[in-house]
Amino acid sequence: MSQMVGAPGAVRATGAEVVLAQLDDEQRAAASAVSGPVCILAGAGTGKTRTITHRIAYGVHTGAFVPEQVLAVTFTARAAGELRTRLGGLGVGGVQARTFHAAAMRQLRYFAPQVLGGPMPGLVENKLRLVASAASRARLTTDRTSLRDLAGEIEWAKTTLATPEDYPARARAAGREPPFEAPAVAQVYASYESAKQRDGVLDFEDLLLVTAFAIEEHAPVARQIRAQYRHFVVDEYQDVNPLQQRLLDAWLGGRADVCVVGDPNQTIYSFTGADPDYLLGFADRYPDAEVVKLERDYRSTPQVVALANKLIGQAPPRKGLPGLRLLGQRAEGPAPRFFEHPDEPTEAAAVAQACRALVEAGTPASEIAVLFRINAQSEVYENALSAAGVPYVLRGGERFFERPEVREAVLLLRGAAAGGSEPGALVPTVRDVLASTGWVEHRPPPGGAARDRWQSLAALVDLAVDLVAEDPTIDLPGFVTHLAARADAQHAPTVQGVTLASMHAAKGLEWDAVFVVGLVDGVLPIAQSLSRPEAVEEERRLLYVAVTRAREHLTLSWSLARNPGGRRSRPRSRFLTGLVPESAPTAAPAARRQKRAKVVLEGEAGELFERLRAWRSATAQAASVPAYVVLTDATLQAIAESRPGTLRELAALPGIGARKLELYGEDVLATVSA
Repeated sequence: MSQMVGAPGAVRATGAEVVLAQLDDEQRAAASAVSGPVCILAGAGTGKTRTITHRIAYGVHTGAFVPEQVLAVTFTARAAGELRTRLGGLGVGGVQARTFHAAAMRQLRYFAPQVLGGPMPGLVENKLRLVASAASRARLTTDRTSLRDLAGEIEWAKTTLATPEDYPARARAAGREPPFEAPAVAQVYASYESAKQRDGVLDFEDLLLVTAFAIEEHAPVARQIRAQYRHFVVDEYQDVNPLQQRLLDAWLGGRADVCVVGDPNQTIYSFTGADPDYLLGFADRYPDAEVVKLERDYRSTPQVVALANKLIGQAPPRKGLPGLRLLGQRAEGPAPRFFEHPDEPTEAAAVAQACRALVEAGTPASEIAVLFRINAQSEVYENALSAAGVPYVLRGGERFFERPEVREAVLLLRGAAAGGSEPGALVPTVRDVLASTGWVEHRPPPGGAARDRWQSLAALVDLAVDLVAEDPTIDLPGFVTHLAARADAQHAPTVQGVTLASMHAAKGLEWDAVFVVGLVDGVLPIAQSLSRPEAVEEERRLLYVAVTRAREHLTLSWSLARNPGGRRSRPRSRFLTGLVPESAPTAAPAARRQKRAKVVLEGEAGELFERLRAWRSATAQAASVPAYVVLTDATLQAIAESRPGTLRELAALPGIGARKLELYGEDVLATVSA
């Protein structure tokens, strides 16, 4: 009998030892801290998820935790599913791993009869419909973009616990840029809340608010929930907002058995209401908290880690918890590369060529990412990758030609083209058509969705400018045909492809090779952040997140002008100061490529390269455009090396898209065969 009593303990001890044996020293210290308040500061790539799952498993195996009494809270359903899967692999079941909203919905559905006097109300299926009605009652003229921005402002207000009456002052203090004057937004907010009450429905923010209220104001509910859940784990704690913290405090009810996990260097969601002070001030709220730092980076090479440390080390010190300095654990790798380009299309073409080279050398396309600050930057990279024959996938947004504003603009352009247009008037005609949608050149509006919409339409104008530079005779029907061809090419299936993503959408992901592009002041840091130092520092942390996505290959680049032939006056991002080595190739790349081509290409290839340059010079002079607009030196070099004999072979080379093939293909083949 005594052996039977002792056996379970022995099994638990053995299981616990196995769990801890799989961790490094710091991870082991965090995993074995199973009582009282615990704060795990987990740097990028340091095994955060591994540590918290092993901590829960260790607590269960030692008997400190009853699985059903553990609630692990995450920010995404994917992260919650990953926690459950890993716990299952460690032999632990029964732990509740949910998002804040999923946990609140489950509890509110159960307690609704006690708290609300009936079944749980329905959820708002279409927030924009209610916001539109509220805006109409406030006599505001809106479109879908401004409605999305209004909905975003209401969500920000609710997550920061601001009432309609509080909103104007709170928005002013936070440096918000609402789509309408703050009092008008407050009026829409109040009307929206009244409409929900009238319809008897809740939105997703209400799930958290009503659940917290139910626990705070109904003692029987509080007793039952707190008896059910005794141990809490909160992932990505740097992203918690005041509403989520209020619900967490209600769950805890003054108890301190909570473990929070976060990285203050990855605080990039303040604009949605996230408050890093909860993480930074954790030790102040819990003076007896155990604080463990995870700094061994198992993701990135020491070269990438060193750059990330240098970047974040230039930030002003922040009050609260100690900072993190990553320690690279992988084998040595290539040094990060920095490139300056004359304009965005050249930058995109260089990135596309580098992606193609990586794929040809054996790197899967799915292990390559191109990261930018705003979604509107994706279009030039979509084009460049398509021209280079490199498949891609767009993460965190629609493909460029699938965006609602672009589809609307293309329809309007197609309608205008039916009446014909004068040669040489393409660009002003495109501007006039887009102006009919409310787009105003040189006046990007405030608000995230509105600004993205403006940038997308501006990209269509830029495309028209580029095409006129290539072919001054192109008219509006030709432009519309060109847009259709681009859309068809970019809708091709891309099961395996280079990831195009905003830096925000890249958080939590990683790739073998990462290209961080468009690093100029006004884009990163973004222009609207420049008036507030704390907003600028959040932009620095956003670049840090982008850099730490790379496992091995990291390239950072910027361009001096937006369009070919434009004034090269854009300063590179201030965050690169002190990072770019003096030996980096930051001079105008055209001259460097010419010099390299002369050295590398010898014999027949060198002679062909010079003939191609002579042909390009004459073609550019006849069209009154810069030589690189015809074909870049890199493309000429590829032609000289491969000597294509057919249009199909020529189209397979980097920098040869459908338009350039049509304009120059026969001439290039004639030059090659001469």
